[in-house]
Amino acid sequence: MNKNLQQAVLGLAFVGAAGCAAAAAPSTTIDSGRIEGKQLASGVQAYLGIPYAAPPVRELRWREPQPAPHWDGVWHADRTGPECIQLLRRKDINHYFGEEATSEDCLYMNVWAPRNAHPGAKLPVVVFIHGGGFTVGSSGMALYGGASVAARGAVFVNFNYRLGILGFMAHPELTAESPHHASGNYGFLDQVVALQWIQRNIARFGGDPAKVTISGQSAGGASVLALTASPLAKGLFQRAFIQSGPALNDAPSLAESEQTGLQVQGAVGAKSLDEMRQLPADRIFVVQRDFQFGESGSVTVKPNVDGYFLPASVPAIYAAGKQNDVPTVAGFTADDISPSPLRLVHTLVDYRDKARQVYGDNGERFLQLYPASTDEEAAAMGRLSARHAMMEKATYALGRAHNATGKTPFYMFLFSRVQPFNPAAKPFDSPTGAYHTSDVPYWFQTQDALNLFRPTRIWGEPDRALSARMMDSLLAFARTGNPATPATQWPAWRAAEPRYVDFGNQVGVERENSAQLEFQNVPAHFVPAGAAIPRLTRD
Repeated sequence: MNKNLQQAVLGLAFVGAAGCAAAAAPSTTIDSGRIEGKQLASGVQAYLGIPYAAPPVRELRWREPQPAPHWDGVWHADRTGPECIQLLRRKDINHYFGEEATSEDCLYMNVWAPRNAHPGAKLPVVVFIHGGGFTVGSSGMALYGGASVAARGAVFVNFNYRLGILGFMAHPELTAESPHHASGNYGFLDQVVALQWIQRNIARFGGDPAKVTISGQSAGGASVLALTASPLAKGLFQRAFIQSGPALNDAPSLAESEQTGLQVQGAVGAKSLDEMRQLPADRIFVVQRDFQFGESGSVTVKPNVDGYFLPASVPAIYAAGKQNDVPTVAGFTADDISPSPLRLVHTLVDYRDKARQVYGDNGERFLQLYPASTDEEAAAMGRLSARHAMMEKATYALGRAHNATGKTPFYMFLFSRVQPFNPAAKPFDSPTGAYHTSDVPYWFQTQDALNLFRPTRIWGEPDRALSARMMDSLLAFARTGNPATPATQWPAWRAAEPRYVDFGNQVGVERENSAQLEFQNVPAHFVPAGAAIPRLTRD
């Protein structure tokens, strides 16, 4: 062989060997078998696409999740698993992350651990539950990645759970065959099994099973709230972090949800539950939009009070003091707003007219509580009242319920920073203000995920600094149950002193107007006859 060629071949062999050595994959053994992940450039260990339960297919469709099968050899946990089957989203929404593999076989989780994590390290664990109205979403979305959290010294976990009709449909035949005489809420049961998996296995990744924080946004936040109310989740976590989580006050009864299930059966043209189990999943999802959570009025497939996962409604469980009493953070964004016509007013005259239209006989009381004397003040008060009427009212009510029967502290936040949208990225569905979901990339330092496919944001140093500050509070809470840091004073929220932290252009402690929030419980008419209410941007 030519000497120069021989040296080149030997050099390539050396480089290849060195590259393999540098990229040596981390591995560990969990209760299902050996897994091998990958090491990121940051040094973070990533284990992606780990099965935490058996595939919920064939006879396991619409059943409680079953244990993941054991395997011989090594499971290569180097890529995320498929998202749970769902309707696809438009491609022009403001945070589009590309299509993912989709399957009914979808119960997979992802774990990110710090570079030097090892069994016995007893690191705090942050578990994130994705949102999407219980109908869409995925743990594989870059926005929900855990690499930055792990780089800061915590173990981060997220996972998929069943969605839509396959995740939350109740049915009389399902109730009859259940040993618990319950049906629906299969997505919630998936979450419980995922948390049980974490208790059994997270120490192998350096995590402390006695220091688990469950977090979630939107439907994920509602899931966290539901888990705090469920006896099935007792002891599976020690802290709760709720981002824009609806209150689940309107969860239907099991009997009501069973009737919806019968309507689903009729819509797919099946004669029995057995026949429904034989249908391909995509045949079922042909009718999904007709039963979409929040899309079709009262006939929706959604979580229910099943008597098993939820023995009673969430408010009733809290009122009885039977919740899983853990330190809790809950908050919302400045534009987590209701469909109230008041959010769209621009003039003082229109503001006063809409106030009387929406609140009827209580309109004058509203105008006293939300005073305005100029067009500018009217527009600001209209948006403030719309925020109060939805997520903030629900968070305020949760704080009161938590304080009334719990012994642990409750903390509240507002996220008001408006993301720096790139005007050159249009046309795309650009939301207004601090929109629903806009806080997520700041908590997890995943801001660059929003520029994966096109530069939709122009991030600046203020955004990076705010993100670091917010993550500091998240990690402080995960470690100690208190989100306060040297940089961020964060007092506990109390009904007598309802203070919260505003993460905006400035960070500071504010106080809620209790009279305004209490007023929001009066009857209101958000969609008057004939009024056209533009659709809000969804998470």
